[in-house]
Amino acid sequence: MTAQVAQVAQEQVPRTVPGARRRGRGAGALAVIAGCNAMIQLDDPIVNVALPGMREELGLSAVGASWVVNAYLLAFGGLLLLGGRAGDILGRRKVFIAGVGLFTAAASLRGLAPSGDLLVALRAVQGAGAALAAPSGLALLLSTFAEGASRKRAIAVCTTAGAVSTAGGLLLAGALTAFGSWRWVLFLDVPAGVAIMLLAPFVLDETARHRGRFDLAGALLSALAAAFLVYGLGRAAERPWTDPQVVGCLLAGAVLLAVFAAVERRAQQPIVVPRLFAGRDRLLAYLGTLAVPGALIGAYFFLNQHFQRQHGWSALAMACALLPLPVAMAVTAGFAVRLEQRVGARRLWAAGACLLVTGNVWLSTLGAGDAYAATVLPALVLLGAGMACGVLPPTVLATSRLRGDEAGAASSVLNSVQSVGGSIGLAALVTVAAHAGGMSGGFVAAAGFAGCALLAALFVRER
Repeated sequence: MTAQVAQVAQEQVPRTVPGARRRGRGAGALAVIAGCNAMIQLDDPIVNVALPGMREELGLSAVGASWVVNAYLLAFGGLLLLGGRAGDILGRRKVFIAGVGLFTAAASLRGLAPSGDLLVALRAVQGAGAALAAPSGLALLLSTFAEGASRKRAIAVCTTAGAVSTAGGLLLAGALTAFGSWRWVLFLDVPAGVAIMLLAPFVLDETARHRGRFDLAGALLSALAAAFLVYGLGRAAERPWTDPQVVGCLLAGAVLLAVFAAVERRAQQPIVVPRLFAGRDRLLAYLGTLAVPGALIGAYFFLNQHFQRQHGWSALAMACALLPLPVAMAVTAGFAVRLEQRVGARRLWAAGACLLVTGNVWLSTLGAGDAYAATVLPALVLLGAGMACGVLPPTVLATSRLRGDEAGAASSVLNSVQSVGGSIGLAALVTVAAHAGGMSGGFVAAAGFAGCALLAALFVRER
């Protein structure tokens, strides 16, 4: 009995580097993990900045251009669960480096792509690389930093790094597009990817491999379900919800998801551990994480169109205009851990959701002749601060109280929820904008997503 208790205790404690060596390597490990997170977050904004140039030079149709985005999303969303499980079985550092390598190799080739078809294929390869790197990176963070203040600070640093990279990347991408070529923009990820691959073996410790096998049936079903759902929601952003392709994809995704749940209940070593969905707070954290992307995505989507189409702003000017959002997010994230310690996770999360509601309602009043400084700037600051306060608590709750062999699965589920949440948010906002009030209606819908995150926060138990 004593040996069994010791074994369980050993599984529940993340394997970390002891003593001074762990402290010395902690900063380097955090820099590499945060750098990977920033690189992946930066990719979507810079691709969108480069998209008009791609269409013109490669002769892409509107559908072809959408596949430049969708190919990445389908591969990323479909392979996340498999990526997290691969890290648990094969070793998280190994899978992390492999994912970053795949992502970087595709990023270095896409800027040279002579055709749209090859560009779409490379974007799918990038999505696969991100699906390996993202959950393994978060799992490595969990195994490097113990639960408590140190882990919360590490998550806040990752949030800050993502916001700073988005801010700097938007400016650089806008400048390169304005004064150079869209191809230059697509190489921005390459130096970061190479640096991460070179540094990772020296600052990240390999985690212990957990005995097990790949749940191939679960992996296939989860990939297909996620792909159908993401694709259907992407189509819903361009077509009516009653469109046969939209309905068919969403229905197929829902059916596959139900089959996946049934298969996982019977699997000896499921790709998703059922215990992850047993606790109320963890479920609420997943729901909050699902809702938050919909509260932010409208600012980038609608404001870009509003100022570039109606006011004739350049990509560089628009990048500068959006800069207050990631800057506010980065600054607030630096204080989020101390705020959480003072007011508690539930209050901080609720406050962040309230800021997101207020910022979106403010933007819903934006008219054609309104000045940027009076209407848009304050709302962007509120959205940035709200994201920083609204991301840390659910992330901590979703990744707490895990056994050693559950970190990869928990990380991949969290990333999957974020990915699907972004697709749901964009589809819902575009639909509302098309049928109920244009851009103002879209921002009201975004405030609704923030309201859902607020409801989830209010039901979290005080700790």
